[in-house]
Parts: sequence; structure tokens; C-alpha cells
Amino acid sequence: MNNKKQGKWKIHVDELRGEPGFEEEGEFKDNLKEGKWRRYTLMGDLIAVENYRWGNKDGEQEYFYNGSLEHTESWKAIDPQKKLDTIFVQDLNDEYKVDKKIIKVNAYAVKDGIWKYYRPGANTLIKTETYNYDALVKPQTVKLNNNPMTDTTTNPLLKDSLPTSNPNTKKPKEILQFEKKHKNNSKFKVRDGSTGN
Repeated sequence: MNNKKQGKWKIHVDELRGEPGFEEEGEFKDNLKEGKWRRYTLMGDLIAVENYRWGNKDGEQEYFYNGSLEHTESWKAIDPQKKLDTIFVQDLNDEYKVDKKIIKVNAYAVKDGIWKYYRPGANTLIKTETYNYDALVKPQTVKLNNNPMTDTTTNPLLKDSLPTSNPNTKKPKEILQFEKKHKNNSKFKVRDGSTGN
């Protein structure tokens, strides 16, 4: 129809320059991916289940490694016809207050929601990240009814894994002792990880 892909499709991609090939299947609507798409290795193992709207990722996406869930992503698709979008922003001082903001649309698929990372083969949750309209949200400590199952201070599965402080601010005591001992000695050159001159 008007030289645009429509209906159910199966796409085969061969290996190329060291990248593994894959096959995917799903539906097109007016040449854009729409609905649920599944991706498989060339051996037939499930790699991903992705959801699309207007040709962009929308909703929860699942990615697999060796048959077990590796991580999930949450995306929001925006109508490509829109130049502006309305988003809801939570007040930093009042958790029950939400403001509407009108913003210019720069991308038509944005990270929005909770991303979860699992230990391969064990399905154990090891890390979470929360995004609000492509911005990483800093975790907050929430305590509900003094219940250890809903308390983010004691239940590690409910904590956002984003570090709350810079991990490089405190040096180990051995490094501090070395720096103190050799601070005026020009023979020792300390590598700081920088490149160039």
C-alpha cells in the first residue's frame, strides 16, 4: 500500500563484521513498527521482546541472555506529529503535588519508568534505575507503615541502585599514607588515569 510495509513481517539479518545475526518478527503499520516485536538469534533463542508505537519503543522492553531475563527497560513513545508535549513533574518539597510542564519534543522515544537489571541465569534483581522523561531520577528513601517489605532503607530490592554520593570522595588509608610520605618527592609519578600530555 503506497510502497509502505503493512501487516506481519519476519526480518532476517545475517552476521556482519563480528556482529551476530538475528531474526525478528512483528507488525508494520505505514512502514513503522507497531505493537509487540520479538527478536531471536539465528539459532532460534529469544533475545528480546520489544513494544513499539509510531515506530519507536513504547512501554516495557525485555532483553534475554542464554534464555534468562537480563534486563527490562521502560520507554515512552511520542507522536511524531507533535512538536510539543506535556509532562508531569513532581514537586521536590511536596510528594502529593504535581505540576504540568510543556516542553519541546527533541526525541520521539524517551526513557521513562523503572529499568531493572538481573543477574544472568539467576533472575536475581541486582540494580534498578528510574527515569522521568529521559532524566535519571535520584533515589529517595521511603518508609511505609514501618513494614520491612516496603521500607527502602531495609529492603535492598526496593532501593534505586544509583549511588547517593560520589564513591571517589574517600581514599583508602594506604593511599593517604603513601601520598603523605611522598608528597615532596618528585621521583614518584602517580598515575591518575588521564591520557595525553
